[in-house]
Amino acid sequence: MLRIGVSGALGRMGREIEAALGERDDMHLAARIARPGAVEAPIHPLPLDDPEAALGRCEVVIDVSTASAAVRLARLAARRGGPALVIGATGFTADEEDEIAQAARAVAILKSGNFSLGAALLARLVETAAASLGPKDWDIEIVEAHHRRKRDAPSGTALQLGAAAGRGRGEDQPTLARRHGVTGVRPVGGIGYAVVRGGGLIGEHSVVFAAEDEILTLSHSARDRRVFARGALAAAAFLVGAEPGLYAMSDVVAALAH
Repeated sequence: MLRIGVSGALGRMGREIEAALGERDDMHLAARIARPGAVEAPIHPLPLDDPEAALGRCEVVIDVSTASAAVRLARLAARRGGPALVIGATGFTADEEDEIAQAARAVAILKSGNFSLGAALLARLVETAAASLGPKDWDIEIVEAHHRRKRDAPSGTALQLGAAAGRGRGEDQPTLARRHGVTGVRPVGGIGYAVVRGGGLIGEHSVVFAAEDEILTLSHSARDRRVFARGALAAAAFLVGAEPGLYAMSDVVAALAH
């Protein structure tokens, strides 16, 4: 059985992943990591552990903690030569992104702000649509909605969708259509982001391609956090035996298609 560790074990997503592991017969929970000094009640049968000891017992660690904690974990895994990492944290700085990429030279790392297989497929559809619908006639707007506790905006998934649209149009860094105050005319080819935060919204993402006389909308709606947990476990299974490198959920979707 595949030995899985969960970093961020006391968070909502960490608990969902542990529950999803209980439904699998091909992998099991081997280690649990939480922030230093964290206290758990009620006590779990498998106690919390420090990162170094936990990494030694796992083939893959799924991190759903924070960006800074994920970077520390990646640095430690790279130094040890393993295990592989699935990183679900968002809100990384440019320097932290560079550190993750550096660690991926030593170990396999899959990094995604959304583990849903449906959301990964949405990104592929967005890239295809953007390649066909040119910026002269079609504006792109990305609308995302999450619960009130989410700290970063736009969401990591929204930014990934924007990057997918940019790839479709052959742009590494697509123009951002910023809106605050008097913004003037919308820039041609700019990608706009609209953010909603409130209540217990789990995750809603829509990509709107708007022309003068027609609109195409591609969207994904998460109804239950279990979709993210199941996707995280699919990502962990994908990384088994993978070469060092930085992977995305699109790689998992492509592998499942074969």
